[in-house]
Amino acid sequence: MERWRTYGFVAGFLAVPIVLYTVFVISPYVQAFQISLTDWNGIAARPAYVGLDNFGRLLGDEVFWRALRNHGILLLVLPIATIVIALFFAFVLNLGGGARGPGMAGVRGSGFYRVVFFFPQVLAVAVVGVLFKAVYRPDESGVINGALIRLGMEPVGWLIEPDLALWSIIAVMVWQAVGFYVVLFSAGMAAIPKDYFEAAALDGAGRVRLFFSITLPLLRDTVQVGWVYLGIAAFDGFALIQVLAGEKGEPDGATTVLPIEIWKNAFSYSKVGYASAMGVALFFLTVTFAVLTLRTTRRERIDL
Repeated sequence: MERWRTYGFVAGFLAVPIVLYTVFVISPYVQAFQISLTDWNGIAARPAYVGLDNFGRLLGDEVFWRALRNHGILLLVLPIATIVIALFFAFVLNLGGGARGPGMAGVRGSGFYRVVFFFPQVLAVAVVGVLFKAVYRPDESGVINGALIRLGMEPVGWLIEPDLALWSIIAVMVWQAVGFYVVLFSAGMAAIPKDYFEAAALDGAGRVRLFFSITLPLLRDTVQVGWVYLGIAAFDGFALIQVLAGEKGEPDGATTVLPIEIWKNAFSYSKVGYASAMGVALFFLTVTFAVLTLRTTRRERIDL
């Protein structure tokens, strides 16, 4: 009887969150799967069932493959660049100040620097996009090109040259993401006993050895989580690209990604069924990436 009371008490607390999660998360996914099997235009009361035709069209869609290529570049560059930069700054903030007082310490004012690094996280993505649109302007009114022109150099079309546009957007994504992971990795480093670093330093280990032999192995789980989050972010990028490059993924589709194509097909071309098929493909790509990453990087837990 007591057990049933306990189960009832727990179920009472979980009932509302489970219902809300089912209605607002699971249900839209199920509906998207259903719509992807139709030719619905967003208006018709009874869309025609077309089976897997939409997915067959995806395989022959050049724009779809171009978007996948851009996701591949994002997936490779965004996590690596962000994690490397964040690990460097986190290590400097936590252990870059050398021995001070009873043990190892970070640089002076590290708390202030954490706030500065984290500041881009409090800005809305649209605000970041508008800010960097001004930075990347192709004439003298742009922050970067204004400086280049004053130095007697030719202005650069950061967002209008196909070979530069995607890389310019990746730079913005890294800039915005680094601060969060600096704070995340700093918290992980703070949990590592300082005795490890002090003992290694007494044995003559330098900063590089401390990082690769102690810090990085003990931060592996945290880095793994960061890699998964950044990988998922690499399959998004909708808001930032929409502001910086427009819904067409200009120039010449060089910056287009699947969320942009989903938006265009659903709201510009009224091809909601086809857009849903893209959404389903994006869903499985994201889940596959997360599962493979967690499985391939899994290891035995290290107890401190």
